[in-house]
Amino acid sequence: MPTPAVIFDAFGTLIKISKGSSPYRKILKIGIEQGRRPQPRDGECILSLPMDLRQAADFFGISVEPSVMVCLESDLSRELADIQAYSDGIHAVRLLQNAGVKVAVCSNLAKPYASAIERLYPMLDGYIYSFQVGAVKPSFKIYSHAIQAVSASPAEVWMIGDSKECDCDCPTAFGMRGFWLDRQGRSPHSSLDQFAKGVLGFC
Repeated sequence: MPTPAVIFDAFGTLIKISKGSSPYRKILKIGIEQGRRPQPRDGECILSLPMDLRQAADFFGISVEPSVMVCLESDLSRELADIQAYSDGIHAVRLLQNAGVKVAVCSNLAKPYASAIERLYPMLDGYIYSFQVGAVKPSFKIYSHAIQAVSASPAEVWMIGDSKECDCDCPTAFGMRGFWLDRQGRSPHSSLDQFAKGVLGFC
């Protein structure tokens, strides 16, 4: 039986934000003040296009005062610096990699946040971001990129994250083994240590 590969979600799974600054949301709010009507796909555009804050403002046709933009960028820099790894995430990734299991991350996120993931988990086998592939979970397109990153078939891949739909149900529908992580105990998996040991017990 082939050794499985593992794909983790990022935020809420491997890493955590103590206090988010919501800079993209603030730009959209400035747009509302200027008369721009919010569009249903605004959030998806932010996650599926490789845009920093200035590029996002331009994309949406929103004029942001230079001093305000500097403040937004400073807040974002502080937010990124404060992002931390879950201790069970570090331990689980180490356990799996030491056993020869390929490990990747698959995340819906805006472009600047990728740096925090790679700072905290610098040696993964793959980094699959929504802004890079032009699709957000639960689209099968992003899962397809994820399994390619670990050179595996869907049936050989285990995926886990804190969204039941995006990291469990839809990956399972795609053909992977999806698992829901809930640290409050509402799912069978409440820690990544427990999950990693389950993977290694299957190998």
